Amino acid sequence: MGYQIQTVQGDITKVDDLEAIVNAANNSLLGGGGVDGAIHRAAGCELLAECRTLHGCKTGEAKLTKAYLLSCKYVIHTVGPIWHGGDALEEQLLENAYRNSLKVAVEHGIRTIAFPSISTGVYRYPVEQAALVAARTVQKFCEEHMDKIDIVRFVLFDPRTLAAYAHAVCEIKT
Repeated sequence: MGYQIQTVQGDITKVDDLEAIVNAANNSLLGGGGVDGAIHRAAGCELLAECRTLHGCKTGEAKLTKAYLLSCKYVIHTVGPIWHGGDALEEQLLENAYRNSLKVAVEHGIRTIAFPSISTGVYRYPVEQAALVAARTVQKFCEEHMDKIDIVRFVLFDPRTLAAYAHAVCEIKT
């Protein structure tokens, strides 16, 4: 296995040893609450200016910007689904958000990337289900693109989310 999938508790805006972080953005890409707001605040106003030129992002898609005042080089913005009970293609859209973020990374030669828990904040996707989708999608992508990704790190804000992702990563390895 030529890649690592890691889980840590922390602040994704403080990642300084990976090339890119993923922003769990809204469709406008113009900032919001949670991870999105924290990334925009930490990156500075230049990030917002560049995001304005991208004209938004559809759910499940991903777009790349510079990282500006952040310690990494790039921010990959993706929009996860809003949870509506599980019958509105939420799982497919969440898979797309992770897969398309990794696809953007590979297209730009980015080999190390950090993800937050996409859609589990104000979008209310159940954390345990989201963690399994994330871990499974990342593993499958890395297997299909061997030697293109070195590290995928889930940087998670609280102990409950960390536990869910650590469990999901353990599950996919067995």
